[in-house]
Amino acid sequence: MSLTKLTIVIPCYNEEKTLEAIVDRVLAADRCGLDLEMVIVDDGSRDKSVEVMKALAAKHPQIITAEHGINQGKGAALRTGFQKATGDIVLVQDADLEYSPADYPKLLKPFLDGRADVVFGSRFKGGDESRVLYFWHSIGNRVLTLASNMFTDLNLTDMETCYKAFKREIIQGVTIEENRFGFEPEITAKVARLRPRPRIYEVGISYSGRTYEEGKKIGWRDGVRALYCIIRYNLLD
Repeated sequence: MSLTKLTIVIPCYNEEKTLEAIVDRVLAADRCGLDLEMVIVDDGSRDKSVEVMKALAAKHPQIITAEHGINQGKGAALRTGFQKATGDIVLVQDADLEYSPADYPKLLKPFLDGRADVVFGSRFKGGDESRVLYFWHSIGNRVLTLASNMFTDLNLTDMETCYKAFKREIIQGVTIEENRFGFEPEITAKVARLRPRPRIYEVGISYSGRTYEEGKKIGWRDGVRALYCIIRYNLLD
């Protein structure tokens, strides 16, 4: 099947300072000749993110918007975004500038070569550059990835990465139940359980993480929830 269109799903919560910048970077990115659709889902922001989103949509016809009246979480925003996606490939892009659209060609190549159904972008596999930040976050990520791999029988290096890309029929065929950051282990478990198993690839990406002072939101409670989700969606679901 010919792949002609890419949908970028951007969940947004209190990102008025970075939303326009990430949209500009997505628009400027090399999409390997694919047509572009952007789905921005505001998840009950309390700043001016909605106003920024609407102004961007009025300016760029590629943008589709959705709003949650109250904050529900990243997983809920992605669920809404995936339902609206019409592209052949659907890629998750955070709005906080931690992940660079300059990596799109790496993420898209396995699809365009006809080799992949799902692609993960790994912060630990070797990209152009990565900002040095929290040691314990890195350890926690690796522990969660190891636990996930033990149950899914995958050999991922970064299960918790934002950069996950899917053929649309795969992501729209999975029921997403988690509303917050538990989306990452949930979708990994559910994709791994599909039969026939999708062809999953992993590519190295760059990463420019934020500090908590700069707006980072994920915390240790989300790590505990992720561990619960690994067990639930691999053993109990």
